[in-house]
Amino acid sequence: MGVIKHFGSGISRDDSSGSSGINAEYGVRVPKKRFTIICPRSSIPFESSKTHTIHCSLLVYQQPTTNPQPVFRSYQKMSSKSERPFVIFVLGGPGSGKGTQCAKIVANFGFVHLSAGDLLREEQNSGSPFGAMISDMIKNGQIVPAHVTVGLLKKAMEKSPVKKFLIDGFPRNTDNNECWINTMSEEVDTRFILFFDCPEEVMEARILKRGDSSVVRRDDDNLATIKKRFNTYKDLTIPVVEIYEKIGKVKRIDANRPPEDVYKDVNQIFSAL
Repeated sequence: MGVIKHFGSGISRDDSSGSSGINAEYGVRVPKKRFTIICPRSSIPFESSKTHTIHCSLLVYQQPTTNPQPVFRSYQKMSSKSERPFVIFVLGGPGSGKGTQCAKIVANFGFVHLSAGDLLREEQNSGSPFGAMISDMIKNGQIVPAHVTVGLLKKAMEKSPVKKFLIDGFPRNTDNNECWINTMSEEVDTRFILFFDCPEEVMEARILKRGDSSVVRRDDDNLATIKKRFNTYKDLTIPVVEIYEKIGKVKRIDANRPPEDVYKDVNQIFSAL
C-alpha cells in the first residue's frame, strides 16, 4: 500500500501501486490514486513500534492535477488493539433476562453496563430535539435511527473511566451493526455477542409480570407494544445474531431457566476472558 514518510515540513504518502483500502495503523482510506498528506506539525514521530495519539489537520491532494484542492479532515492515529476499550454486545428478546444477568456481570467482573434502551429513554426525557421521535418509535416498537443510538453509546463510553463495556440491547438491526462498525471499529475491540435465547411465550409472561409489579410502568410494557417488539426482534435482531454466529462470535445461553442457573453459564464465559 505504500509507505508513510517524514519529509521535514510534512508527511507524504506515495502509493504508486494504485491499490486502495484502509491503512490499518493510521485509519486513512487510500484511494486508487497517488496523493500527498501534509501535516503542519513537522516533528510528529510516526514510529510503528510505539503507540501515539496524534491530532492534526490533513490536506489531501489527489495527483496528478493542475490545481489541487485541499480537503481538510480531522485525524487521530488509533491506539493498538490491546489498549482499546473492549465491548461485549448483549442480545435477547424483550424479557429474556438480559438486564438481570448484566447486573451480576457488573458486580462480579467490573464491567460497565450500557443499556441502549435506557440511554434512549434518558435522551427522550432530556428535552433533546430527538426526544419526540424516540418516544414515538419506542411506543410503536420500532428501532431508533442507528446514528442516534451509536452517538449516545459513544458519548457514554467516553465518559467512563472503566473501559470494559456490556452493551445491552444493541445492535438491534443490521443498520445498527453497520453504523457501529463504521463509527467504532477503530476505537474499540468488539469481542462477541452474549445471546440469551428464550421462547416468546416465556418472555411475554415475564414482561407482563414486570409491568404489574413495577412502581413505574414502562411505556412499552403493554401487550400491544410487546407484540410489535417481538416482531421487530425476530425480523431485525435475529439476523444480526446470525451474522456474528457465522464468524464464531456468539455465546448462546439458554435463558428459559431460573436466573441463578442462567448465571452459572454466564459466569463460566466471563471467567475465561
